[in-house]
Amino acid sequence: MRTKILTLAFAALMTTSCAAQSVKLPAPSKACKTTLMEALTNRHSTREFADRDIPDDVLSTVLWSACGINRPSEGKITAPSALNAQDIIVFVIREDGAYRYDPKDNTLTKVSSKDLRKDVAGPQKFAATAPVSLVLVSDNSKFPERMPAQAKTRMGVVDAGYVSENICLACSALGLSTVPRMTMKSDVLKTELGLDDNYDFIINNQIGYPKK
Repeated sequence: MRTKILTLAFAALMTTSCAAQSVKLPAPSKACKTTLMEALTNRHSTREFADRDIPDDVLSTVLWSACGINRPSEGKITAPSALNAQDIIVFVIREDGAYRYDPKDNTLTKVSSKDLRKDVAGPQKFAATAPVSLVLVSDNSKFPERMPAQAKTRMGVVDAGYVSENICLACSALGLSTVPRMTMKSDVLKTELGLDDNYDFIINNQIGYPKK
């Protein structure tokens, strides 16, 4: 028990120390020429990725598509959200660390300096070869306190599905490869990202350029 407390305290300290490191993303591009029907036609899961980084302008467009603010005056997002809870948090996992996406400011805030892609991949080693993994986490505290835990979990799973599909369609439109997966070392990631039991790790998407 003492070891677990110390581990969580260390993770919280690391989160605090990394928090000041934020990346302001370029504005997302909304000038894609691919139509919705073309993106749907071309959408498919890919498990091979080129050894090539994703630039921040492209990443910004994918993240905005996932759950960015599309109605600033109302603070609402591109993905449907049960009770407008906006419970889904997207963590960007890269070689240089883990970042939390903030849709309101279009920023990435660093929460870990570790390369956690292998922990996201779990036993499916191919997933660690993608330059970026997007981990979708539901914050149950966003839902009404009186709501049964089972209902919170169910709504979180549905909301994560919306966000993951947005990622899939954005990647299809932008010529990127992706695959949605549920496999990951959730307990390890929860500790490394400094999260408590209010957060459910639901699904992750690897994204990268196609392997030639």
